[in-house]
Amino acid sequence: MERENMVKSVSRALDIIQLISLKKGGLGVTEIANQIDINKSSVYRILSTLVQYGFIEQDKITGRYKLGYKFLEISSKLLESIDLREEAKPFLLELEEETNEVIHLVVFDQGEVVYIEKLEGNEVLRMHSKVGKRAPMHCTSVGKAILAHLPANDVIEILDRKGMPMHTDQTITDKDRFLKELIAVKQKGYALDLEENEYGITCIAAPIFDHLEKVVAAVSISGPTMRMSGQRMDELKVRIPEIAKRISARLGHVHANQIM
Repeated sequence: MERENMVKSVSRALDIIQLISLKKGGLGVTEIANQIDINKSSVYRILSTLVQYGFIEQDKITGRYKLGYKFLEISSKLLESIDLREEAKPFLLELEEETNEVIHLVVFDQGEVVYIEKLEGNEVLRMHSKVGKRAPMHCTSVGKAILAHLPANDVIEILDRKGMPMHTDQTITDKDRFLKELIAVKQKGYALDLEENEYGITCIAAPIFDHLEKVVAAVSISGPTMRMSGQRMDELKVRIPEIAKRISARLGHVHANQIM
């Protein structure tokens, strides 16, 4: 019985925290009691405990209760401990199982992308990519996905510094044309590499964002052009942004559609 009461008290405290978090201006004891059907004396005791530990603060003027800064302290520690590769791995495995194609996870570093994870899939596909290897941004789907969400000045600086060398006869080497493509990439939510980096290989990628809404990585699916066409590409154009959003959510990013 004692254990049941203790768990119930924790449950009530969490309900109160959740309720307060939804109200920017805070809530009073009576409002809370009415909304979660707990008597005011119980609500007051719970709030007093939460205030003591810094999870809730009371406005001295209005008397209303708001979230305390303790949550920022805890959330910052959580965000610091997040490992992108580990957080993304279940979603990458999900894509690999669905598609049987090569799945890449890359990060952005010094004007290039760096492969930090590669799943080979079940189909035979020989690619130059490998974990730890760097690749250019202008001719890879992952590079385009990231560039499309960087400030315009940063994009220009990268293109000027790294150049736009031709890797295949499909590589976009005209800066103006490339910048127009980045605008389209941002609007669509995914980027394509149509044999622009390696002959015979088509890739599709989507950007990954962190809790500060900054693009920090990208995820891609790569396969032989003969398999990556028509209806399959239409399906992947929907699927890859979905996976990227789910990975982003694990990094603390809140998508616009999630905001109430």
